[in-house]
Amino acid sequence: MAKAPATFSLKDQLFNAQSLGDLADQFTTLPGFERDRFHAAALGGVAERTLLECLDWFADCLEPYLAPDFPTMADQLEATMTPPLDPTLRDDDFGRFVHAVPGILAVRHGLEDHRDRALDLLYAATQRFSMEFYIRAFLNRWPEETLARLEAWARDDNYHVRRLVSEGTRPKLPWARKIDITSAQALPLLDLLQGDPTRFVTRSVANHLNDVAKSDADAVLTRLAQWEAAGTQKPAEPAWMRRHALRTLVKDGHPGAMEMLGYVPDAPVTVAVSVATPKVKLGAALEFEVVLGADAAVPVLVDYRIRFARPGGRSGEKVFKLKVGEVRAGKPLVLKKVHKLKANATTFELHPGVHGLVVQVNGVDRAETSFEIC
Repeated sequence: MAKAPATFSLKDQLFNAQSLGDLADQFTTLPGFERDRFHAAALGGVAERTLLECLDWFADCLEPYLAPDFPTMADQLEATMTPPLDPTLRDDDFGRFVHAVPGILAVRHGLEDHRDRALDLLYAATQRFSMEFYIRAFLNRWPEETLARLEAWARDDNYHVRRLVSEGTRPKLPWARKIDITSAQALPLLDLLQGDPTRFVTRSVANHLNDVAKSDADAVLTRLAQWEAAGTQKPAEPAWMRRHALRTLVKDGHPGAMEMLGYVPDAPVTVAVSVATPKVKLGAALEFEVVLGADAAVPVLVDYRIRFARPGGRSGEKVFKLKVGEVRAGKPLVLKKVHKLKANATTFELHPGVHGLVVQVNGVDRAETSFEIC
């Protein structure tokens, strides 16, 4: 009998004997540090903890070997840091999660009485692994002082420091604590970063705008227009940033976002949808076809939504991408899709019943049909 495939564990990939051995090796210069004891304790606590709880645990294991006063502790942590991440790289150089430990200790021991020294520690640490989770505690406790520091960091030579300015102030940063500052306080920082030569930074800026768009679409559209007019970005960057920053608004069919991307909401196209599998078993695939026609060339952004039937008459929706293209005069654009209806979907649960299929063109619902999951 074949074994079931092992479930991937990000935690185990990040925190294992090798990675924690590397972490232990960093601290061998600390007075009285017992490498093997630290390694065994840190590794032994992984199984029973979540990913983020593990990071706190590693800090717990290290604390007995550090000075009790924070300024000395910060000096020790900086002295044991690995070399900074390669400054010649331009993107996707996140560093290693195990290097989050200085950020945790900066919040624990520096937040209240040693703000400036703790921020200095975060500055050094973020050049090894992003301190985006830990800067947020300082934004909540010392908003004016921390924003002033971030404004200076937005001009720093190190692109990891510059990225922290955007990533750390995101309104909806995944996994992170909520911050109390407003988008109006953070957007001036993005003004300093939007023309950054490093995609690692501008991707964060675009993600930040996508967060803001969920509560203030007009502010995002205004900012994007201002940045393009300023002409401070590389030639291809404004178009890339618009696509990335407006993706949630596009899914929502926001007219202003569609127009900024060059898609007319009431585009003169005909739209027809047909389902090849009107009855689908859970775990099988929904197959359907969309045909678009036009009398003149029309750019189109085609999405589809599934309206999921739920027990008790409830419903839910999810938007899926279908096609970005152009409908040409007299040449129908035919789009075929095979959509797997996973029985073990991780983000939503499918149930038997009649479900809706809606075709959205340039943000506007243009055709609708249904199918049954049985």
